Amino acid sequence: MFTAFLRSVLAEPRAPQPPARAWWDWVLVGALLVTAAGEAVLRPDLEMRPLAAAVALLVIPVLLWRRTHPLPATAVGFGGAMVLLLPTILGDADEVGLNTMAAVLLLPYALYRWASGPEALVGTAVVAVPAGLGLAASGSLGDVVGGTTVLVASFALGAAMRYRAVARQREVQQVRTLERGELARELHDTVAHHVSAIAIQAQAGRAVAATDPASAVEALAVIEAEASRTLYEMRTMVRVLRAVDGGDGGPADYAPQRGVGDLDELGRMSPTVRVHRAGDLDGLPQPVDTAVYRICQESVTNAIRHALNATAVTVEVTGDVGVVRLRVHDDGEAARPTTPMGYGLLGMAERAKLLGGTFEAGPDPAGGWTVDATLPRDVPR
Repeated sequence: MFTAFLRSVLAEPRAPQPPARAWWDWVLVGALLVTAAGEAVLRPDLEMRPLAAAVALLVIPVLLWRRTHPLPATAVGFGGAMVLLLPTILGDADEVGLNTMAAVLLLPYALYRWASGPEALVGTAVVAVPAGLGLAASGSLGDVVGGTTVLVASFALGAAMRYRAVARQREVQQVRTLERGELARELHDTVAHHVSAIAIQAQAGRAVAATDPASAVEALAVIEAEASRTLYEMRTMVRVLRAVDGGDGGPADYAPQRGVGDLDELGRMSPTVRVHRAGDLDGLPQPVDTAVYRICQESVTNAIRHALNATAVTVEVTGDVGVVRLRVHDDGEAARPTTPMGYGLLGMAERAKLLGGTFEAGPDPAGGWTVDATLPRDVPR
């Protein structure tokens, strides 16, 4: 267990993006230098005054680099403390040093907050030597307990703040991953559906152009409408992504999401598509309403693109007590591979799972391909 812990510590990188020196860092160091100088001049009981003043004036400015160079700063700070401790150990003086030198307790905090694992181990040893000798030389149990508590608290606070920052970073990364997955699903469902419709109508128009110009013109009209809708939805997504608290000059313009009421539009892709609705489908929560539409949309797109010799694609959406059931079935040859799962099937399964529902897709025993999904009417919190 200790070996595993040691390996994890040695593998720990430095904390990313340490903040640059702020104005208050300069104010802190300036105030400490003024205080140290005043204490060196005015304190009557100070032994070895020149040595104490020189060490303090050398160590205090190092606090400016405690985040960007935590190990060297710690080495300088507690190296200075060791220099001040030597006269006491050698018996030349009772206590040497300024009270202002207590500011070096910022260094253990910075070491555990910003340093890498190896740097933290070395820095701990650097701190332990003068701190241990100083506490041992104090000769007072109260000083030993109090000094140890303060030092450990400094280390612990740095480690806690580091853990909190790492946890926050992981949380942000998880949110970004979820957002990227949601964006990928929306882009795939929207673009794949409309582009498939455009491709189908283009093929139909090309087939009848020579014999039935009127039908070809109708196909071109559908292509124009689908292309315009695709551009509109893409631009809407881009506006939402670019708008951050109105940072682009105004609040994000969120277009209404498609829902159960828009299912009839799926019939524009092909005359083989039939939509049937039954039961109570009023008042669905927006996430459920959108998921029903997107799953049906992607299922119809897949059926038209992949089902060989299909003569009918049936979309059935039923509102039951507590759930909404949907079923999309085509009577074509189920030639679609089930593994590996494509992005469309993966996106539909993720939509259902995120809402606490179920999803199944595959060849139907009676022939063709069937998509079944059940979504709860109540959105999980």
